[in-house]
Amino acid sequence: MVQDGAPRHSSLVFPILLITIGGLFLYANWRPAFDPWPVLTTYWPLILIFLGLGKMWDMTRRRQNPDAAPGSSVGATVGILAFVLLLFVFLWHGHAFSRGHGLSASVRHEVRTVDLAGAKTVRADLNIGAGQLTLRGGSSHLVDADFDYYEREGIPQIEYAVDAGKGELKISQEHQGPNIGGTRNNWTLHLSNSVPLDLNIDMGAGEGDLRLRDLDVTNLTVDMGAGRVEVDLTGDRKKDLEADIEGGVGQAVIRLPRKIGVIVNASGGIGTIDASGLKHDGDEYTNAAYGKSPVTIRLKVEGGVGQISLIQEP
Repeated sequence: MVQDGAPRHSSLVFPILLITIGGLFLYANWRPAFDPWPVLTTYWPLILIFLGLGKMWDMTRRRQNPDAAPGSSVGATVGILAFVLLLFVFLWHGHAFSRGHGLSASVRHEVRTVDLAGAKTVRADLNIGAGQLTLRGGSSHLVDADFDYYEREGIPQIEYAVDAGKGELKISQEHQGPNIGGTRNNWTLHLSNSVPLDLNIDMGAGEGDLRLRDLDVTNLTVDMGAGRVEVDLTGDRKKDLEADIEGGVGQAVIRLPRKIGVIVNASGGIGTIDASGLKHDGDEYTNAAYGKSPVTIRLKVEGGVGQISLIQEP
């Protein structure tokens, strides 16, 4: 059909999108382990990016040649084709998206044990990427570790050495690929109650559940990206505890003892602070036992922490 002497062209963007989405769901029928929804929910913003770039190219072309006959949006069509190509590249390198778990990398579960080997004190460095860290006491060894992770997250590595009664424990993970379509990276660690610990935790985005009430922790450092961390510092302590929580934590819930002196210093981009039952003086929060008990917990919270809840045990 001709209008004003020029043929009318329809855009191919919508048909290409329909074909792509239909192809994903058709493939899901052939491969039940494949779930198209993580693909669509993860990568749909790329459609807007490529369409926007295509529209910009079309506008530039029309400015350069204003007398040209109107036609279809070539740039937008090329942009959507680029999106489809990039999508299939991701799928090719990731193999598939498994139903319920994002990218179909192999799910691995490992259990490992490390003995004290005569150490009288231990420094433990825990370095985990995005995921969930659950930390408890109660191990008859130095550490009982339970790892549940996608293979692409990287294999957790444990290194341990003892020199002159001082143990050096390092648990780390080298990320092996792009974080496409979700993550599954859960560490559950049980540490020994019988040895003083200098504990250093470095986490990416995720959630930390650190129940330290039964552990003889003398120094604690938590450096965490976006997410939530809950730290339980209640229980009896024989020595002072120096604790430092920093990073871009969205929410920090810190449980504190009532009978042991506590002083908390919160500064640097802190959002709201809920410290019911604690005395407040500037950036410092103290409990009634501070300055009276033989043992003191000194806690520093700094960085872009959105919300802090300081909760005293009953």
